Amino acid sequence: MAISYANHIPPKGYGVLLSCSVSLEDKEKNEPFKKGHKMKTYQEWQALRATIKVPYNAYINGQFVAAQSGDTFDCINPTDESLLAKVASCDSADVDLAVAAAKQTFKSGIWSELAPGKRKRILHKWADLLEQHQDELALIDTLDMGKSISEMVGIDVPDSLDCLRWSAECIDKLYGEIAPTNPQNLALISREPLGVVAIITPWNYPLMMVMWKIAPALAAGNSVILKPSEKSPLSALRIAQLATEAGMPDGVFNVLPGFGHTAGKALALHYDIGTLAFTGSSRVAGMLMQYAGQSNMKRVWLEAGGKSPCLVFDDCKDIKAAAKGAATAIFTNQGEVCIACSRLYLHSSIKEEFMVELLKAAREYVPADPLDPATKMGPMVDKAQFDNVSGFIQSAIDDGATLELGGVPEYQQGKGFFMNPTIFSDADHSMRFVQEEIFGPVLAVMTFETEDEAIELANDSKYGLGAAIWTNDLSRAHRVSRKLESGMVWVNTWGDGDTTVPFGGVKASGNGRDKSWHALEKYTEIKNTWIRL
Repeated sequence: MAISYANHIPPKGYGVLLSCSVSLEDKEKNEPFKKGHKMKTYQEWQALRATIKVPYNAYINGQFVAAQSGDTFDCINPTDESLLAKVASCDSADVDLAVAAAKQTFKSGIWSELAPGKRKRILHKWADLLEQHQDELALIDTLDMGKSISEMVGIDVPDSLDCLRWSAECIDKLYGEIAPTNPQNLALISREPLGVVAIITPWNYPLMMVMWKIAPALAAGNSVILKPSEKSPLSALRIAQLATEAGMPDGVFNVLPGFGHTAGKALALHYDIGTLAFTGSSRVAGMLMQYAGQSNMKRVWLEAGGKSPCLVFDDCKDIKAAAKGAATAIFTNQGEVCIACSRLYLHSSIKEEFMVELLKAAREYVPADPLDPATKMGPMVDKAQFDNVSGFIQSAIDDGATLELGGVPEYQQGKGFFMNPTIFSDADHSMRFVQEEIFGPVLAVMTFETEDEAIELANDSKYGLGAAIWTNDLSRAHRVSRKLESGMVWVNTWGDGDTTVPFGGVKASGNGRDKSWHALEKYTEIKNTWIRL
């Protein structure tokens, strides 16, 4: 079903205005963005906000439908605490409906057996539509979870488009193999789509995390059921609608907004789902593995929590750049980043100089309206996360860490969930805020004396997602990178990468990888066909 969007005539389940009155200072920032797309002014973003509408119902078999129970949940703008939409709250009944539609579509072959070139063209057309609506998608995620509009326009949307187009190009370039058997036999090794794939995504990068998973899953020929986080479900519903407009058959891509203990659990327990991919907390990741074992032993691919270390050695020649990088690694996206370097280890000889530059860089992250293109730090996603981060800050104070910047924020109802960048020095590994993932702008600073001690401290964590090293010694960079228990290591930078490289971790940070060729391994089955000649 192709739905006209230009004239704003909404079908049932589509059409909540994102507009609401706000009393914020009028701003006229218009900073050009690196990636080529012209950044709107604050006034232009507000004007766009007053005109666009968002879907609020589940998307099943090419249609927006209410939850069968009729239940909804409130989708709140964390900047001003206004209501964006009452979104359908799906549960097991809706999961059964979506799985049945996805399974039937998969078996029909309308997508799973579509010629690779044709499937690729549909995904490219979908990417073109997403690009046409990129400002709308950027605005939706900014309003939904509070991330800065500059990051959405400059990072999230371009990365999402790149992932979709890159995955589309993989479709007709994924070859099978012939095993080296004796001449009397022919052994073919092929990859096939798994069937119905369930995907559960987090709230911190609503569009980008969704695309990292659905793009390769759809490219491989699967039917997909996506459960976006209940904290930021709106862009997922919008892109599903655009997928239909691009020509994707009904039932191939379905979106079920809802909670983890209802829709998420039902997906993990369902016998007709072949694999489940998840990004979120380590606690929930473990529960999903148990549910898979209780049902059909479906594969479960997990990208879970992180507590990434950043190591700055005494041979680092550009302390200012390293300090700026360390601040970026913890305060980007309000610290709501799985790879955030929340543990900073400094060689003791450079601590004093480094802290001066670090505090200077951190003060640039002033919490403000994320629709202002100049804003680098928006609010926490909701009151629960605001309270959780506040609790960690208080625990650090109680445990004796030295507060260098920020502190426990004061909450004012109706004014948003804004958190200041917070830095503690004199931290140690006995402190709760050093060991547990905070998912907020809170940094623990510690020192080391030797390379071996730095490695030991960095690895003293149940997590192993990302790590950063700052050094001008090439041999040290290689040596330390090899010894760090981490799925990703950045040297003299943080967070860099593109669709060509895998993303994922080890230990309690999960398994499997997003992005690159390796993502396709999660969404395909290897078949061996042995032929006697």
